[in-house]
Parts: sequence; C-alpha cells; structure tokens
Amino acid sequence: MALMTGEQYIESLRKLNTKVYMFGEVVENFVDHPIIRPSINSVAMTYDLAHEAEYEDLMTATSVLTGNKINRFTHLHQSTDDLRKKVKMQRLLGQKTATCFQRCVGMDAFNAEFSTTYEVDKKYGTKYHENFKKYLEYVSEEDLTVDGAMTDPKGDRGLSPSQQEDPDLYLRIVERRPDGIVVRGAKAHQTGSINSHEHLIMPTIAMKEEDKDYAVSFAVPSNAEGLYMIYGRQSCDTRKLEEGADVDLGNKQFGGQEALVVFDDVFVPNDRIFLCGEYDFAGMLVERFAGYHRQSYGGCKVGVGDVLIGAAALAADYNGAAKASHLKDKLIEMTHLNETLFCCGIACSAEGYPTEAGNYQIDLLLANVCKQNVTRFPYEITRLAEDIAGGLMVTMPSEKDFNSPEIGEVCKKYFKGIASVPTVNRMRILRLIENMCLGTAAVGYRTESMHGAGSPQAQRIMIARQGNINHKKELAKAIAGIKD
Repeated sequence: MALMTGEQYIESLRKLNTKVYMFGEVVENFVDHPIIRPSINSVAMTYDLAHEAEYEDLMTATSVLTGNKINRFTHLHQSTDDLRKKVKMQRLLGQKTATCFQRCVGMDAFNAEFSTTYEVDKKYGTKYHENFKKYLEYVSEEDLTVDGAMTDPKGDRGLSPSQQEDPDLYLRIVERRPDGIVVRGAKAHQTGSINSHEHLIMPTIAMKEEDKDYAVSFAVPSNAEGLYMIYGRQSCDTRKLEEGADVDLGNKQFGGQEALVVFDDVFVPNDRIFLCGEYDFAGMLVERFAGYHRQSYGGCKVGVGDVLIGAAALAADYNGAAKASHLKDKLIEMTHLNETLFCCGIACSAEGYPTEAGNYQIDLLLANVCKQNVTRFPYEITRLAEDIAGGLMVTMPSEKDFNSPEIGEVCKKYFKGIASVPTVNRMRILRLIENMCLGTAAVGYRTESMHGAGSPQAQRIMIARQGNINHKKELAKAIAGIKD
C-alpha cells in the first residue's frame, strides 16, 4: 500500500492500541473523541489530496529507495525542485485546513536522519544508515504518519542533560542489551503524536561526552509497551464537547494537536536505532532537522495566513466597511507580510544543496531567517485581522442564544451587518477569526509561530553562526581601502 486514502488512514488508527490521557483519564476511543477528531481530519487531508490529479505533482513523489510512487511526506528531497514543492504543498494544506496538518515534523526528521546517519557511519563504521533506509522504506510503502520528536522537557535550562537533578528530564538510554536498548524520559509539545503510527526520536541539543546516554535516536510504534501520551490543553477546546456545536467552533472540521509523549522504560530493537551514544553528532542532527522545520514554516503558516486574510476581508465586507481605505491598506499589509514569509521558504529551498548522503539540504541561514520572520509576522497579521473583525469577535453571544426561541431573533436583529448577508454568516466568519487568532487553531498558527521549530533566540544563534560576519568585514575593508 503506497498511498492510503484519508479514510484508510483513520481506520488504521483504530487498529493501534495507543494509550492516551486527557483530563486525567484514559481516552478509550481517541479516534472519535470530539476534541481529538478534528486534528485527525487535518492529517487525513494529507492523504486525500494525494489522490487528486490536480495536486498529484505537489502531494506525491517517486521514492529514491523503491522507485514507487509515494506521498511526499515520506520522501527524501532529491533536488531544489523537491524542496520548493515541499513548501508549496504545505501552503496548499494550510489553505485547505486553516490549521496544523501535523506530518511535517516526520518528513523533516526523515531528511535530517538520512544525511546524519550516513556521516555517523562514515566516521564510526556503524550501521545506522542502513537501519534508517530500511525503516523509511517501510514507512513510505505503508504511507505512515510519523511523529518527529525532538523537544525534551529540559528541566533546569542552565544545566546539561547529565547535570539535571532528575535525569529523566531529557530522554536517555537506561539499559543496553545485546538485542537493543531501553529508554526512559519524555518528549514535549509533540505535534500530531497521538495521530501518528510511529515516533522518530532525536536528541534536542548538541551534547558532550558526559551526555552520551542522551545522544540517542530511534523509532518505535505508537503502541510500544511503556509508551503513552497526555493530550495538550487548547484554548476553547471544550466547545467541541457542547451538544450540537457548530458556529461557535469557527473551524468545525479541522484542528491541530500537541501532546506529551512519555517513555516509561521502552525497549528499542537494534534495527530501529539510528544514534546510540555518538554524542558528537547530536548537534548535527538537531541543526539539520531544525533547518528543515524552519523552512516548513514558510509554507504551512502562509497557507493558514491565506485563510485568515480571506476571513478578515469577508468580515470587512459583512460589516459594510469593504470600501474603507484604511481597511484596504490593512489587507494589503497582511498580504505583504504573508507573501514575505513565502518568499523566505522558497528562497532557502532554491539555495539548497546536496548532502554527502545524496538528499538535499536547505540553505540554513535563509531557513533561520524564514523562521525568525515567522516569530513576528503572524502576530501582526493576527493583530490586523482582529482590528478588521471588530470587538464583536470576542463579545458575541453563544450559538445557543442565536438559536433560542426566546432571544434568537433579538440576537439576529442586533448583530446583523449588511442587509444582504444572513447574520449567521457574519457570526461564522467572526468565529473563524476568533478560532485562528485566539482559539484552538492559534496553537497551529499564532503561538506555534513563536515556539515551533525553536523559539526566536534559537534562530538568532544560528543566524549569527551562519551570517559570516568576518567575510563581510573583509568586503568593507576592500571597498574602504584598508590593508592589514
């Protein structure tokens, strides 16, 4: 099965014995849980679009491992064209779901692992690269969704992994066996983890020799013994539990999802280990994954931004203010900021280059510039959207009030905008803006724009490292006629 449909994907999740907690209790059927299901629908879109002829070029690729047609989310980038198509695919999915579609972390982890394991084997004579190729062949042929997991809880940020009072605050190897290893710890803020078939684990920072037990990378299935997840709370999430909820949800069909993934002495067989104590390569793996993932934000956040800009324009229309020059200017500014993000995503792709392993890496400096802009521009786009929408976005009565036999007509009368648009349509678009700016979708747009793929300082460190200031000094000296 090289390409699953969305429905096949959803049914495949039912076959997993994934252990999930929410609100302090085990979720018996996470696939149909009203809070979780919208995020599953978002992932399903990555499968369904791959079967549409209109999107085939963006959504599918030819596997370099098998020669078969596969979903692009399981592909190893073979050219700068592949890198650009990745960004365009992500923008498309952002437009279709208006939230996070959750498969990007796995795709970015695949490409980082492929090139890094090659270089580890070259230095140490290990077999990690062959292990990983066999694993990725399995993932791509089965069209699996994989949680690329990097972020540890970290505890005291001033201490290294091995210095922590609680050694489990970074995921680590606790036992080495002839047939594999046993790991303990957790990965935090894991996008789409509950909706994934597999988890691909990576270290979260560069490490020294004393941290070698934490320099570990491997893959395990979601139903591995000792693995469980705790669902992350989102703003307005319990609206989904309200009977007949529709308008108040803003985005009823789609949503994002994060969780804490706990490894309580989980066994990993040797053929699924991709790094095991080679601490000098932890930083390389982190840097390459972060680069790919920062590139991703030049696509996914832009697609979601497209929807938000459209929603803001509709709000202006429904308010009868579409001709106001200051609103036109705000929509222009939102578009300018959004397209600037897209430019960065395309630029770091176009300047990509082949790794020693043969897959393509993005330009790291431009990818970090892309993500640095993402930590800022979506906040301004959100502010402008809220400005255009007006205060009713956060003060309107509930959907039940609008449907009430006693006060429903009063609500419809006093919250109507232009005469030609039903009040409910105005309410729907305002709730969508609320959802994207403040509600559950904000996890996949506004807040994730700040912290996803590393917080702003992480990009600034990389920009400083990649910026080549000494070269720029030499350029200035040459123009100024300065000779050392």
